[in-house]
Amino acid sequence: MHEAPPTPAATSPAAPAEPLSHGLKQRHLTMLGLGGVIGAGLFVGSGAGIAVAGPAIVVSYLIAGALAMLVMRMLGEMSAAMPASGSFSVHAERALGRWAGFSVGWLYWFLLVVVLAVEATAAAQIAHGWVPAVEPWAWVLLFMVVFTVANLTAVKNFGEFEFWFASLKVGAIVVFLVLGGLAVFGLLPDTDPVGMTNLTGQGGFLPNGWSGVVSGVLTVVFAFGGLEVVTIAAAETDDPARAVGRAVRSAVVRILFFYVGSMLVIVTVLPWTAQQAGLSPYVKVLDAIGVPSAGQIMNIVVFVALLSALNANLYGSSRMVFSLAERGEAPRGLLKVSGGGTEKGGGAEGSSGQPGGVPRRAVLASVAFGFVSVVLNLLWPDTVFLYMLNSVGAVLLFVWALIAASQLRLRARLEQEAPDALALRMWWFPYLTWVTLAGLLGVLLLMLTDDAARPQVLWSAGATALVLLVAVAREWRDRGAAREPSVSTDR
Repeated sequence: MHEAPPTPAATSPAAPAEPLSHGLKQRHLTMLGLGGVIGAGLFVGSGAGIAVAGPAIVVSYLIAGALAMLVMRMLGEMSAAMPASGSFSVHAERALGRWAGFSVGWLYWFLLVVVLAVEATAAAQIAHGWVPAVEPWAWVLLFMVVFTVANLTAVKNFGEFEFWFASLKVGAIVVFLVLGGLAVFGLLPDTDPVGMTNLTGQGGFLPNGWSGVVSGVLTVVFAFGGLEVVTIAAAETDDPARAVGRAVRSAVVRILFFYVGSMLVIVTVLPWTAQQAGLSPYVKVLDAIGVPSAGQIMNIVVFVALLSALNANLYGSSRMVFSLAERGEAPRGLLKVSGGGTEKGGGAEGSSGQPGGVPRRAVLASVAFGFVSVVLNLLWPDTVFLYMLNSVGAVLLFVWALIAASQLRLRARLEQEAPDALALRMWWFPYLTWVTLAGLLGVLLLMLTDDAARPQVLWSAGATALVLLVAVAREWRDRGAAREPSVSTDR
């Protein structure tokens, strides 16, 4: 059985059992950590970063990757000590109060279901190019139905989808790094050693100065979003504390290697001036070294990356709203799970991996809003949907900041009440936590000075303020109800 977490003052560091399945294996979680964050933002969006930073985009990725790695280390520490399907939303509630758990949970849910529409639409455009007879809206409908069904059945289906999707993406990057490395040293047919020419020519390593590096950080930092789903999924493994620790340890460094390694290969093989925003730099490099049909190969990889992100976002949003319902922050009707489970559990999938324990109503609620987002994206991409997209543009940074603030509070509590639970520890606490908070604030301030990024910060701040207002109003209402004397019915 599972009860809603107690108030922060009384919260025990030990996480209560949840009525969800335990069908995810360590290999699922590890590969989700490695491949879940690798998406179209890397394969295509990195071209925009190279265009503004030049070869120094490597430094931009190092800075953004270090920031993401520190956040994930903090999140891994809390999730290993207190695994929960709501992950950082539960941690924020325990550390800062109900208002924080409510706010970060709903903001993250909104972020996922809006971005889901972008991924579904982009994947549909690629599929439409392959099969022009099928309209993009029909492809969107197909993708949404397929992944809804996959998420409504046993959680191991989600795990298998993500395992193979991530394997393909990781495999594609490994092959790219090998081919690019061989090209740099002139070990491929019809190639000569490149040397340092492209790193030092065309304006040097910092053609646009350090301002270009900063602009590059603003462009690429959001490409690291998605790692958080690992800690959400960990609650559905047989040993959540151990599983999330392993996944976080293996994921952050390897992902940083994939991202920074890819950028180093790209700006070494080709002049940075050859890159263009909106065009995949991976395709340009593969074309340059003579890989046949490089464009179609990368189209397949990007297509898989988009479907993988769609699947992961649907999963993450359903588990987040389920967790909110557990704590009374969302309709309790969303708590019913498959296999005969009710809002208090029952029928949950055990370690045997039998079907059951899937929060189907939470899945349907998330996909329903996802469909609404897709329709808005298809009908009004430059008006209504653009405003929605801007309203979640900087939400990831707000979520990361709350993760850091929560870790500051919970680490001290854990060290006092349950030091053995700290199987995974944040480095150089609390100094690096404060450095991370300062870095996140710095990115937000820099976005305010950037004409292209400013609307995202302002709209996201507005959406955050609205959610915070609702959270505070709920707290006042509940406190008022608690102070009201009960009316006696005795005669």
